[in-house]
Amino acid sequence: MPVPQTMTYVHANGAGEPDVLTLATGPIPSPKPDEVLIHVHAAGVNRPDVAQRQGSYPPPPGASPILGLEVAGEVVAVGSEVTQWSAGDRVCALTNGGGYAGYCVAPATQCLPWPAGYDAVRAAAPSR
Repeated sequence: MPVPQTMTYVHANGAGEPDVLTLATGPIPSPKPDEVLIHVHAAGVNRPDVAQRQGSYPPPPGASPILGLEVAGEVVAVGSEVTQWSAGDRVCALTNGGGYAGYCVAPATQCLPWPAGYDAVRAAAPSR
């Protein structure tokens, strides 16, 4: 399946409570040489995501301004230096932001195989 040009993502309209979150449309990110592009099936919600939404945890320089650090999905493209993943692989990943979207990029080294027997929600945010 070809990757579309745009995606839906969760946009934070400033800092605040959950009602600052709205849906928006934007371009799909391109993977850097050491990254994979993931079609997101599920995203976790963790403490840094909440803190970022509240305005007390800004994304680091160069990170996606879109919330979402934990995802599970299918690799749809790989950067030129990536050898351990291929399109079609199912992964869970710790991203550098951008997980609350239809597609996100993640460093290939921050991806793991989707655990056998897990659904997308559990693969994205396994219980600790």
